[in-house]
Amino acid sequence: MAMSGGKDDGSPMMEMNTTPLIDVMLVLLIMFIITIPVATHSVDIDLPVPNPNDQPPPPVLPVVNKLVLTRNGEIMWNGNVLNAGQLVTNLKTTTTMNPEPELQFQPEQDASYDLSAKVLNIIKGSKVTKFGFVGNEQFSEFDKSAANPK
Repeated sequence: MAMSGGKDDGSPMMEMNTTPLIDVMLVLLIMFIITIPVATHSVDIDLPVPNPNDQPPPPVLPVVNKLVLTRNGEIMWNGNVLNAGQLVTNLKTTTTMNPEPELQFQPEQDASYDLSAKVLNIIKGSKVTKFGFVGNEQFSEFDKSAANPK
């Protein structure tokens, strides 16, 4: 039975078997990799030590302005009735404050869509950056009237 690469005539193989040589080289390579020390590149920095007597500043409570549209077509700013001109003035005043107060928009369930669109355009034109819709859960289901709750 002949080995691969050899002849069946009984003469010795002239090629060197390199498998043991490769095995020894791989073992040596692994040994060298293991013995090399891990290169640690660290920079020592003296960090400040926290002082237990220092108190963090109290949190600043944000100012919130609530804009409500009623079913009677009124625009209410924090409970006071306004017209469109006064709304523009109030919005311009709030955009100059630091920090800018948050504006919460909450139309009532039966408020006019036309009035809502006009007020939203006024708000957009005033370049208010902190704006949010509140009370949207009342509109989560269509055809749900106050007289016929489920």
